[in-house]
Formats: sequence, structure tokens, C-alpha cells
Amino acid sequence: MSGHSKWASIKHKKAATDAKRGKAFTVAANMITIAAKEGGGDPSMNFKLRLAIDKAKAVNMPSANIDRAVKRGTGEGGAGQVEELKYEGYGPEGVAILVSAVTDNKNRTSSEVRSTLTKNSGRMADAGSVSWVFDQQGQIVADTDSEEAQLVAIDAGAEDVEAEDGKLFIYCDTGAISNIKSVLESEGIKVESAAITFKPKNYVKVEDEEKAAKILKLIDALENLDDVTEVNANFDIPEEVLENIG
Repeated sequence: MSGHSKWASIKHKKAATDAKRGKAFTVAANMITIAAKEGGGDPSMNFKLRLAIDKAKAVNMPSANIDRAVKRGTGEGGAGQVEELKYEGYGPEGVAILVSAVTDNKNRTSSEVRSTLTKNSGRMADAGSVSWVFDQQGQIVADTDSEEAQLVAIDAGAEDVEAEDGKLFIYCDTGAISNIKSVLESEGIKVESAAITFKPKNYVKVEDEEKAAKILKLIDALENLDDVTEVNANFDIPEEVLENIG
């Protein structure tokens, strides 16, 4: 939506900051481990693993770290009881929040997520009460917002395309990610990232600066938890409000 910044756009902007925090390697390694655990250690036969490795390479994760994460997932590196979990919650203004985490200690992670929500004007929600707000989809971010690129993406199978801040956020069925990415690149369109994510079906518009600041503070706190790999939310904040928050 022109003039607004939905969470997908804000999250993309935060990627460089996350890398500086040193969190990017941890998240990438955990996603590789889970993908390898679920579908095996061969990226040519495991698309989720291939996406996770691409994400790791995008943050300049060393090959040795990638190999260790794969082996951890296949059991060669002591994967133990590592599992992927989803937590549902609400933030200020009733914003729906879906937290993805990878952990070897479910009790610890659950406690940390619950505590973080509570301390930041949010609360945990019952299973299923928030997840329905989101659809699992493939998301491709392209370094252009041209109409030509939008048409290429749609012709290649994209279900939805959103242009924001000079980028295209392309949404598709998870099975179509590879094809759309290949078609875009064959047309000379730079693809910044490709991943499986959760896209909101509806958005909560937040125009009050104080409330918007509280929401962003909560999201930051959740993302800073060691076990959290991704946070998705359905807020929509006007660009001028974001600028005033700083």
C-alpha cells in the first residue's frame, strides 16, 4: 500500500541491523538444521534446505558453519531434540503476532516468548487463535519495483505482488518459489531473497506514534531472543509515523 510500511517491508530493512547484532548467523544455522532434519542433507533434493543455505550465504555465513549446521540436522553433529515451534500472540492494538523458533529446550523458549510479550504490552494466545490470520507462502524480494518486473513475476506464477521502497515483495505458492526466482533472474532482475514465510490476510492500521513505537519495541524484543528465527505480524504503519519514531 502506497504511503504505508507493512511488516514485510520493515523486516526486510532490518536485515542489515540484525546481521550487525550477530543474530543472522544463529538464525541461518538453526533454519539449516531444521530443514536438514526434516528433509535430509542434500539441498538438491531438499528445497527448504536449499532456501536456508541461500539465506545463510546472503549474510556471508562461512561454508564450514553451513556444513556443521547440515550435519547437526542429519544427526552427525548431535541434533538432539532440536525442534521448530510456533507461538501465537497479540501485541498492542490487537496486532496478531506469529513467532517461529528453533530450540533444544521447549520450556525455556516458551517462557522467554511469554515473558517478552507480557513485558511489552502483549500476551500469548491460544493455539489457532492467531495462525488463521496468516497464510504460509513463498516470498521473493526483488531489487526493483518496475511494472515490467511485476508482470514477469505474475506470468511466472506469482499470486500477489507488492511494490514498496523500490522493492518487489512477490508472494506465491511455496512450490513455485524456485521457478519464479529462476525466471526473474533470467530476465536480469536481481533477487535479494527467497524464503517460505507467513503473509497476513488482513492488516491493523496503526497511526498513533506511541502505539506504533510499542509494537516495534515488542517485535524487536522477540527477534532478539536467541531461539527465535522469525517474527511475523499484521500491522500497517504510515511512513510518516515510522519516520517520527526514528
